[in-house]
Amino acid sequence: MKTLVIAEKPSVAQDIVRALTPIVGKFEKHDDHFESDTYVVTSAVGHLVEIQAPEQFDVKRGKWSFANLPVIPPFFDLKPVDKTKTRLNAVIKQAKRKDVKALVNACDAGREGELIFRLIEQYAGGAKPLGKPVQRLWLQSMTPQAIRDGFDHLRSNTQMQGLADAARSRSEADWLVGINGTRAMTAFNSRDGGFFLTTVGRVQTPTLAVVVEREEQIRKFISRDYWEIHASFEAAAGSYPGKWFDPKWRKDDEDSEKKADRLWTERDAQAIADAVRGQKATVTEESSPTTQASPGLFDLTSLQREANGKFGYSAKTTLALAQSLYERHKALTYPRTDSRHLPEDYVAVAKDTFGMLAKSGMKHLAPHALTALNNNYVRKIPRVFDNKKVSDHFAIIPTLQAPSGLSEAEQKLYDLVVRRFMAVFFPSAEYQVTTRISTVAVHNFKTVGKVLVKPGWLAIYGKEAAEEVEDAKDGDKGQNLVPVQAGEKVGVESVDAKGLKTRPPARYSEATLLGAMEGAGKLVDDDELREAMQEKGLGTPATRAATIEGLINEKYMLREGRELIPTAKAFQLMTLLRGLGVEELSRPELTGEWEYKLAQMEQGKLSRTEFMQGIAAMTEHIVKKAKEYDRDTVPGDYATLHAPCPNCAGVVRENYRRYTCTGSDGASEGCGFSFGKSPAGRTFEPAEVEQFLNDKKIGPLDGFRSKAGWPFVAEMALKYSEEDKNWKLEFDFGDDKKNEETGEIVDFSASESLGACPKCGSPVHERGSNFVCSKTVPTDAQPTPSCDFKSGKIILQQPVERAQMTKLLATGKTDLLDKFVSMKTRRSFKAFLAWNPAENKVSFEFEPRVSKYPPRKTKTPFGKAAPAKAAGKTTAKSAAKTAKSPAKTAVKSAAVKAPRKAAVGNLTPSAALAAVIGDGKVARTEVIKKLWDYIKANNLQDATNKRTINADAKLKAVFGKDQVTMFELAGIVGKHVSA
Repeated sequence: MKTLVIAEKPSVAQDIVRALTPIVGKFEKHDDHFESDTYVVTSAVGHLVEIQAPEQFDVKRGKWSFANLPVIPPFFDLKPVDKTKTRLNAVIKQAKRKDVKALVNACDAGREGELIFRLIEQYAGGAKPLGKPVQRLWLQSMTPQAIRDGFDHLRSNTQMQGLADAARSRSEADWLVGINGTRAMTAFNSRDGGFFLTTVGRVQTPTLAVVVEREEQIRKFISRDYWEIHASFEAAAGSYPGKWFDPKWRKDDEDSEKKADRLWTERDAQAIADAVRGQKATVTEESSPTTQASPGLFDLTSLQREANGKFGYSAKTTLALAQSLYERHKALTYPRTDSRHLPEDYVAVAKDTFGMLAKSGMKHLAPHALTALNNNYVRKIPRVFDNKKVSDHFAIIPTLQAPSGLSEAEQKLYDLVVRRFMAVFFPSAEYQVTTRISTVAVHNFKTVGKVLVKPGWLAIYGKEAAEEVEDAKDGDKGQNLVPVQAGEKVGVESVDAKGLKTRPPARYSEATLLGAMEGAGKLVDDDELREAMQEKGLGTPATRAATIEGLINEKYMLREGRELIPTAKAFQLMTLLRGLGVEELSRPELTGEWEYKLAQMEQGKLSRTEFMQGIAAMTEHIVKKAKEYDRDTVPGDYATLHAPCPNCAGVVRENYRRYTCTGSDGASEGCGFSFGKSPAGRTFEPAEVEQFLNDKKIGPLDGFRSKAGWPFVAEMALKYSEEDKNWKLEFDFGDDKKNEETGEIVDFSASESLGACPKCGSPVHERGSNFVCSKTVPTDAQPTPSCDFKSGKIILQQPVERAQMTKLLATGKTDLLDKFVSMKTRRSFKAFLAWNPAENKVSFEFEPRVSKYPPRKTKTPFGKAAPAKAAGKTTAKSAAKTAKSPAKTAVKSAAVKAPRKAAVGNLTPSAALAAVIGDGKVARTEVIKKLWDYIKANNLQDATNKRTINADAKLKAVFGKDQVTMFELAGIVGKHVSA
């Protein structure tokens, strides 16, 4: 009888096998598992199964309608994650083995690890539970001894029930709130027609709220003028700078802009400057040593923040690089961790890692590793080794394997992790800090000097050391101050009152947003909820990058350089949630409340039923608020546009759904001109609306969605309607046929040609949504069009720039374009646009596929000569081999297969069939071929459907009816031949 051990990751399964081998004996390695006499060890690759609504409760048609909301199924079904189905089947195969009598859950020691195993176990059982006893392996250290100790102290299934309940409840609650919230907000925003997808989620929406609130602060910020007074003092030993400050200043809680070194009127600043100019100052100073320890080890969030700040990598890119260094190169430990500490039994592992680095060929790192070993820096330091601060994973550190073949980006990230790993063991950096006060009459000027005495851990960073000094100000990094003798009076060499302006808070970058998500608990007022969120924040380190990317993909945010900027769609969502009274969806308190209750559930103080009843009630409340809202608009902070109404020149104002003319006074019903803010589910940005009203056209713009929910790209135009006597918004898909029909002359004189038409050689110009030959429309030179060359400026959602069309006309094809989206699969793909002379049109050309495997060596086909080069090289060798072993050569020659013989006919056609194909023995394939020859020769394929065959008198005797389809032929032939 055997026990199946299921780990969360293949690397953990291998660690378990290595640890158990000395105890239970050798394991045999198979494709998807390891096996000994008593254990079978396999692994998932993260989540293999996810929850879904049961078939009988799943809404397929009309799911975006209030009529089918809320969706609260009494239970959940499971479905495999598509990309890991093969792995799931392999794990289930082992779980169902008759000789496997017990299971050990060896997934990561946390809520998600518990959920991964429980869902696999449930799915393996199907309708009937698997029914095999389960024990829990709880590991926070992956040393062999820690693993063996874990197997000696396996936890019972009953002990883990609270954690399992919390894991399932969190998963199901996220589904209920996400699905119902998204469908309710989408139904609300789509009530007036079209399809306006409006996604919400427990983590996604509060994260967006953080970014929107910062942008609101920036927009409302009113810059104020202030002055600083900078002076230069002349001592006997040289000059030094100083800045005026008020020693009596105290922090103003009402005004954070007030600071000790700021003055708020130019008159006051100038008066101080004039008072001290040319005077003598007395000097006092204090000097004291200070130290600075290195920052802690990396968890995923801190690594993403550091890589974003240093290299500009997005959180998604950093995760992908770290995952590659972990999975492919085996150079880093598991990256999806929220811990910045190591287990207390990892001191020996740390020393071994330093040994690997010291012996490696990495010259920029090896000397520092050797220094640490020689000076015994690697020891049990509490701020590094702490079991209480290790969650289901420990900090990201280098492994014992020195990497090779890293890309430039991978090397940068690896170096970042290695330097931080070494730095935590090195001594603190030591500084001498001198604060000098120069007093002129009643006015004080401060100068700070900071000199690095012993670099300590900063030695690892070399020239970058100054940048590693946290909170250092310009001029404070290693600034030496000239000495001033006791009692010496120094002169004021120069003084200047500098006029400056207060600045709004900075927009979030990915680094600062990740920090805000991690510390979201600080925004929660309730002490218990804040405590519950202390270790969690919004999302997990593994999901935060995906959350940010999701907000960008859904057009809630834009990434401009390193800044994240919320879109009009984001502001619209926040306005909606506030207006409907469901702000809990946008506040971190929701996560705090869940974490608090889930922690109670883990401890057995709250039942799963009670928690899920609360989630169901909350879901019903959100849907009810959206469904019953009956006012025309949603209250909010709306804009007044600068561009006038195109119809009456009145004031155009924004409301929740539309931009509307409000008359010349800005407060009346106006002339009736208005248009929706979110045509086809894409919300206009304020700047876009201004441009649209001024130019009466805009685009191409992406982000539109059809009624079926598919995205598309289009231009938009304001066009005057004679019927309504007003301007209307329309999609402009570049239909040029109207010019052909009306004969309206097109003037290209102001348009620059992109090149020669590949069909007729005439100039090609930009027109509407297309690039067209000048002879495709009526012109003064040619009233009747004579060419039909036209290529869209947007093809399958890929915008085609002028420069690319110019290149196509000049060289035959564009550069490789990477934003095409297949109409069939909805997947993006890369291709060149190229002129195809055979088809006489622009078509796709794809990159040649380069196989990652070398081509197989194949023998020369029978009856063909080997290539001349190869023959020349091998003739002598071949002759020698033949001479040595003629018998073997003869056997090989005899073994060569003869060419396949043609099929021999042994079937006799019926009289009716013989009248069509002729008499004599035939093969079945020959019958079908002769039938098709007859059908084509007599033009018997139906003109409207080529798959249908119309029978003449001879064929009707065979078919037995007037028409058959091509798929019926084989069956009919079978009835008309005999052996």
